[in-house]
Amino acid sequence: MKIDHCINIQSINKIIQLCLVLVASISQTAYCQTSAFKMQDTVAVVDNGILTLKLDLTRGGAISYLSLTGSTRNIVNISDEGRYIQQSYYAGNGLNRQAEGQSKAWSPWPWNPIQVGDYNRHRAQILDYKKNGNQLYVKCVPMLWDMDNRPAEAEMEQWTTLEGSILRVHNKITCHRTDQIYRDSILCDQELPAVYPISALKNLYAYMGKAPFTNDKLDNPTVINLASGFWGKYPTVSEHWMAFVDDNLWGMGIYNAKCEKFYAGLSGKIDGEALSSSTSYIAPTKKAMLTKNCVYEYDYDVIIGNLAEIRSTVYKLSIKKETHRTQ
Repeated sequence: MKIDHCINIQSINKIIQLCLVLVASISQTAYCQTSAFKMQDTVAVVDNGILTLKLDLTRGGAISYLSLTGSTRNIVNISDEGRYIQQSYYAGNGLNRQAEGQSKAWSPWPWNPIQVGDYNRHRAQILDYKKNGNQLYVKCVPMLWDMDNRPAEAEMEQWTTLEGSILRVHNKITCHRTDQIYRDSILCDQELPAVYPISALKNLYAYMGKAPFTNDKLDNPTVINLASGFWGKYPTVSEHWMAFVDDNLWGMGIYNAKCEKFYAGLSGKIDGEALSSSTSYIAPTKKAMLTKNCVYEYDYDVIIGNLAEIRSTVYKLSIKKETHRTQ
């Protein structure tokens, strides 16, 4: 009995040791796989035979590359962390936080989480990434733009689906702020989203008349340079889209069905490319109050093509949205 008991104990101990080795091996494998994900998956790519789309997984999963399939020309400006096509939100009063590392150039400034990174090139951390066919999903912890290496108390999510010559995007921010320095009860203009086409797409078009969706003549306003003090402000973009195109009228259109007010303009000089310090800019805007514990989400579309194709695509998308709304 005693011998059998000792044998059983020894056997059990061996089994326990084997189990511990197995668990350690599985844990190490999982760790290596996680490390491999971090090391290898720096870019998420979708190509549907019409467009090539890339998200930068080292910068919050923001849209970093958009080209015609087979072309190496990226029409998204990515010269710093404030560019790309990305989420950017505002809340509270503008504050001077230079003693805490805030940039002098961006002071005073409100609570401003952005998807890519901060002014000093610290990048947003990816929490999750999935690919399902032509759809990419990312989740990240954004950075406060004006601050030096200060993650925001929030998470951003983005669903990006490639459909023909259209990027259909759903954005979401979940806030859980604990700060006591910004005020909540302030309506702020939100960039929905912030879009930076290359400045080689230099001609701005939109419809700002009183007969939207009738193919009335488009407006071609003079592009305002940021050096004048601010971007151009367009309060009555009645078809809810603006486009920057080249001299052949080919380029990028941005459509947000919920926005009639847009900002747009040029920083620097025309004819810049993806890595140029010069850039074009479009942002559909809408006033919204982001409280400390809130969820805010919206949809928008990026349309690539000539000006007539961009407008006709917006018309089709508008009909779909209206049909869906009334069902």
